This record gives sequence, C-alpha cells and structure tokens, in this order.
Amino acid sequence: MATRSPHRRQKRKLKSEINVVPYIDVMLVLLIIFMVTTPMMNLGVDIQLPQTNAKSLQDKKDPVVVSVDEGGQIYLTANGAKREPVSVDEFKAKITAFHNANPELQVLIAGDDRVGYGKVYAILPILQEAGISKIGLMSQPQSAQNGKP
Repeated sequence: MATRSPHRRQKRKLKSEINVVPYIDVMLVLLIIFMVTTPMMNLGVDIQLPQTNAKSLQDKKDPVVVSVDEGGQIYLTANGAKREPVSVDEFKAKITAFHNANPELQVLIAGDDRVGYGKVYAILPILQEAGISKIGLMSQPQSAQNGKP
C-alpha cells in the first residue's frame, strides 16, 4: 500500500497574465532590421522637385530681391525701387552696404526657370560673404506655372 506523505502538495494558482517578453524581443529585432535597411533603400533615387502651393511669406520690411534672367544677368531690386541690372562687383558692393545698414536684411532670389542652376547658385557665396543669413527662393504659384487658373 502506498502511504501518503504527511505534506500535501499545494496546487499552483494559474496566472492570468500574458508574458510579453518574447514580443518585446521580436519587436527589438524588427526595429534593428528596419534601422539598418531603411537608409539603403533611398540610395540612387532620381527625384524631381515638386511644385508647391505654399503661401507667400509676409514680412513687414521689404526684402531685397536678386533676379537672374535667362542670360545670367543679375538684377537687384531694393526698398521698392526699380529693378536695375548690376555686375557681379557692383552686386557685392551693394549687398554688403545693404547688410551693413540692416543686419536683419532678408534677400529673396528669383531665378528664371530657363537659367541654369549654376548661375543662380553663384549668387549664394556672394551673399554668404556679405553676412546675409536670411535667404529665400522665389517661385510662381503652382496654378500660374501650369497655365491653369
């Protein structure tokens, strides 16, 4: 005959909790995989810059507008005056004088759609040398560019 031990076996209570440790491990592994693979997915993608419906900036002071036409000629419009053609040396002197008079000067660059990017970009180092920090690019609203109302 089998004898019973004097100590009774206690029944364990069932836990009604979910063990989330394995789920956390899987989530961390997926996070690492996505962090490693995401930068590799964007290499070598050809892009076309989008047109925008952005609203124009409202500034109390009139900004200086630098325009570049199709031939690469630089034009300067300051304080609501008439647009005047300037050479690169004149442009450097005038923009430096404007910055010395107003260190918070805002400059907007208006490049013709048909002019090469390099001709418009040549203005940026001149503005940087003059100390201009607020530079913006001008564009037409999207509806005007497409010829649609």
